[in-house]
Amino acid sequence: MVEEKDYYKTLGVSKDASKEEIKKAYKKLAKKYHPDLNKDNPSAEKKFKEINEAASVLTDDQKRSQYDQFGSAGPQFGGSGFGGGFEGFSGGFGDFDFNDIFSSFFGGGSPRRRGPRQGDDLRYDVEITLEDVAKGLEKNIRVKKTDKCSHCGGKGGTGLKTCSTCHGRGTIVQQRRTAFGIFQSQTTCPTCHGRGETIEEKCSFCHGTGQEIIEKTIKVSIPKGVSDGTRLRIAGEGEAGEAGAPSGDLYVFIHVKEHDLFQRDGSDLYVEVPITFAQATLGATIEVPTILGKAELKVPQGTQPETLLRMKGKGLPNLRHYGTGDQYVKITIDVPTKLNKKQKELLMAFEESLKGKKPHEKLLDKIKGVFR
Repeated sequence: MVEEKDYYKTLGVSKDASKEEIKKAYKKLAKKYHPDLNKDNPSAEKKFKEINEAASVLTDDQKRSQYDQFGSAGPQFGGSGFGGGFEGFSGGFGDFDFNDIFSSFFGGGSPRRRGPRQGDDLRYDVEITLEDVAKGLEKNIRVKKTDKCSHCGGKGGTGLKTCSTCHGRGTIVQQRRTAFGIFQSQTTCPTCHGRGETIEEKCSFCHGTGQEIIEKTIKVSIPKGVSDGTRLRIAGEGEAGEAGAPSGDLYVFIHVKEHDLFQRDGSDLYVEVPITFAQATLGATIEVPTILGKAELKVPQGTQPETLLRMKGKGLPNLRHYGTGDQYVKITIDVPTKLNKKQKELLMAFEESLKGKKPHEKLLDKIKGVFR
């Protein structure tokens, strides 16, 4: 007994689906299960055959009418189903251009010329300092890359003429008949390698490639305020393209070295500055480091350890906005480890001059009060 086939279920459409809906469903499934794209999946070929058969029936008004009336195993088809496939299937699975494949099958179209390929992009890594971030800089870098041949100007030679194999398209079309129908693939022309033109006399320097390897010095302008990982694009300084095609781009990746003194948070900077007990108690104007030199900072009277004092506009420039960040100074108290006799006497005198109980005695009284 021949198994009944549900073509609507195979394509995942309803029985009242329009022809456009059926074509759309087929396109999606054909991309997913085409054997050329699923060489490691042995079941893909069988699945593709099933959807090909279903679409060949449901897109044909007469066959669809007969299928709806008698099913796929009816006697009028010899009990063997419709079989076959899409006759005259055309496209370019070899180049994975599915839009051309299905526009060609469902409504004409012709292979497009591939044309010369654009050159590849290049990457270069640059390390800079935090001072460079604050000021910006211009840096010369040496890049080894392919460039247009200096002898033939990138043409590859002289006597250019239209390729007789692809007739200027840069691609050729090949057809093969399979159990699923006639398939048409589009590949790069082996004669002109996609140029669409051939050269009568090749350049003796580049041997017809139109390219040569060079080492070039390129000036890179690194703007103020860049961050670690910032990427700068220099158009046209990548690898040379094929004859007539543009070069790729050069991407410069910025790496900012850690600073021994400053910590960075966006456009703001943080730095620790030690002061004396007397400066913290009485207040003082001190000299502190900034990323571009030194500046004066006023320390208020009675400043406590770990206090953050803000220095407006002493941070880093903002790369994408106007203005500059701030610098935050974290105050630490520098406690001396050695005192001479005179210094000890002065401190003791100061201690004795404090009225009332000493700070540690006040703390003990508070603790005792908790447990009363």
